[in-house]
Amino acid sequence: MRDAILKYVLQNAIKYSGKANPKAVLGKFLAENAEYRKNAKEVLSIIEELSKEVEKLSVEEQIAKLKEIAPEMLEEDKGKKEKDKDLELKDVKGKVIMRFAPNPSGPLHIGHARAAVLNDYFVKKYGGKLILRLEDTDPKRVLPDAYDMIKEDLEWLGVKVDEIVIQSDRMHIYYEYGKKLIEMGHAYVCACNPEEFRELRNKGIPCKCRERDIEENLELWEKMLNGEIENVAVRLKTDIKHKNPSIRDFPIFRIEKTPHPRTGDKYVVYPLMNFSVPIDDHLLGMTHVLRGKDHIVNTEKQSYIYNHFGWEMPEYIHYGILKIEGMVLSTSKMHEGIKEGIYKGWDDPRLGTLRALRRRGIKSEAIYEIMKRIGIKQADVRFSWENLYAINKDIIDKDARRFFFVENPKKVVVKDAEKEVLHLRMHPDNKELGTRELIFDGEIYVADELEEGKMYRLMELFNIVVEKVENNIIYTKYHSRDFKTGRENKAKIIHWIPTKDCIKTIIIDTDAKEHIGFAEKDFKVVNVDEIVQFERVGFVRVDNKKDDEVICYFAHK
Repeated sequence: MRDAILKYVLQNAIKYSGKANPKAVLGKFLAENAEYRKNAKEVLSIIEELSKEVEKLSVEEQIAKLKEIAPEMLEEDKGKKEKDKDLELKDVKGKVIMRFAPNPSGPLHIGHARAAVLNDYFVKKYGGKLILRLEDTDPKRVLPDAYDMIKEDLEWLGVKVDEIVIQSDRMHIYYEYGKKLIEMGHAYVCACNPEEFRELRNKGIPCKCRERDIEENLELWEKMLNGEIENVAVRLKTDIKHKNPSIRDFPIFRIEKTPHPRTGDKYVVYPLMNFSVPIDDHLLGMTHVLRGKDHIVNTEKQSYIYNHFGWEMPEYIHYGILKIEGMVLSTSKMHEGIKEGIYKGWDDPRLGTLRALRRRGIKSEAIYEIMKRIGIKQADVRFSWENLYAINKDIIDKDARRFFFVENPKKVVVKDAEKEVLHLRMHPDNKELGTRELIFDGEIYVADELEEGKMYRLMELFNIVVEKVENNIIYTKYHSRDFKTGRENKAKIIHWIPTKDCIKTIIIDTDAKEHIGFAEKDFKVVNVDEIVQFERVGFVRVDNKKDDEVICYFAHK
C-alpha cells in the first residue's frame, strides 16, 4: 500500500512546490483505487507519514523519484512545467542561499507573501538554504509579538526556513565593519545639520566633515558608541557628484535612543538598512537576492559597500511592483487601528494580513500558487483578488459540504403540502461526503421577500404561490411539483430551511459586517476550521461553535 500511495504523494508535492496536501492525495488515491476505501483512515495515516518524508526532498529530487517509480504520472504536469519556465534564476552554480527579510513591525500580509513564496520556491527548486532575517535595527518600528507571528505565518504558508537571523543580535558585527570603513578612509562622522548637508549634497559639494582625518573620526565613533555625543551620523564616502543626489555620501549609522524591545538601552548607535543589508548578505553567503525594482537605487548604494571591501555581489533580481488594492496593508495603520478598537485584531477580515485571510478560509496553497504565477517579471502587476479566490475555490470546492443558509429569516406557512423528508447530497459530485436531511413540515424560513400572487419554487422541493403577508408571516399554498411549471411561470428558485431544529448562524463578511440568520439542522455537524459552501451565498470558514450558535467568516463567492 505504501508503494501504491508514494507516487500520488510525490505527484501532489511536485504540483505544489514540494509540499503535499494529504487530503487532496487521499481524494485522488481513493478515486482511482476504490478497493482501499474501506481502509481510508489507514490510508490517510500513511499519506501523512509519506508527506513528511517527501517534503525533506528538494523538488528536483521529488521529480527524479517519481520519474523512477511512475514516470507516466509526470505527464500530467507538462502544462505546469511550461508555465513555470520563466521561474528560473540566473547564474546558479550549485545550491543557492537566499533570504526573506521582513521588519518585525507586525505579522505578514499578502504583499510579504510574494518575496516569501518566491524565495522558498527557488530554494526548493535548486536546493540550498533559506534564511529568515528579521531586520529590527529601527527600535521605533519593532513590535515584540511580531518575531513569533512572522515565524507562524511562514510555517502556515508552507515556507521552509532553514536558519533564523535577528539583526539586533549582530550589532557587534555592524560596529566592527563600520569601524573598518572609517579606518580605511571610506566613512566619516558627520555633525552637519541635516538641512545644511542636504543643501550641499544637492549642489554636489562635500561638507566640512568629509575631510576630517581618520583618527578624529575614530574618536568621534567611540563617543557615538558611548553615548557621549548626539546629532551626528556616519556617512559612507561615495561619488559626491553622482547624478542621483540620494546616493551622495548616504548615512550608514545614526543615533537612536528609543529603547529596543529586545536589547533595551544597550545600544544607541544603529546601522541603517543600506549598511546592515549588504554586510549580512555577504557574511551569510547570499547567492541570489530577490527585491522589488523600487530597491534599484538601494542596490546601487549597497554596491559601494561591496566595492570598498572587495566583495563579490550576489545576483540581484528586481521584479515589478505588486499593486494591491482593497485591503489595509500598512502595518502601522493596522496597529493603530487595533489599539483604537477599529479592528478586532491582526486577523480582522478587513485587513490584508495572512492571519485575516487564513481566518476567512483562504488556503495557504492558493496564496503560494498565485505568487508563483505572478513570478519575478519586471513589469508592474496589479494583484487580482478574483484570481486568488478562483484558485482557492479550485482547492476547497471538492471537499466543501453544501448547506442552506437563510439571512434575516421570514417565516413562510405552506398550505396543502404533505410532510416530506429530503435527503440531499452534501456535495453534488463527491458522494463520500454523504447526505443531509431536510424535513419539510409546513413551516419554513426564507431569506427572500415574497410578493402576493407570485409563484416561487422551493429549491429541491416544489412550487408555491403567495396568498398573503400578514403579521410578518407569509402565507402560501402548494401549487405543483414539476420544475417545468415553475419555469413557465418564471418562478424564482429560493432556498429555505425548516423552522424546527435549525441553528442560529452568523457570517462575518470582509467588511466585518455580521449577517445573522439560520442554517439547516445538519450544519451542526461541521467542525471548527472547516470550510463549507452556503448555496447561493458563498464559501465560509467555521470559526466558532456553540450549542445554539455557529460563527463563520466569509471567504468568497
